Amino acid sequence: MILAQALTGGLVGMLIHLLIVILVLGLIFWLVWWALAYLPLPAPFNQIVRFIVVLIFVLILIGLLWPLLGFH
Repeated sequence: MILAQALTGGLVGMLIHLLIVILVLGLIFWLVWWALAYLPLPAPFNQIVRFIVVLIFVLILIGLLWPLLGFH
């Protein structure tokens, strides 16, 4: 009964939208990661930049998923 109400209440549309956004973000992340492999950065700077990219990506994902947990 609750599942039927959730499906008709627009939850499916929101989840599909969220899935599309996450897929696009994943594609952008992969493209940036691939581009960083071709930049001639020295070893410590390359690792720092990759860490920053991962950190930004994780923070964006947390920001997208945070409202689903009920926190506003």
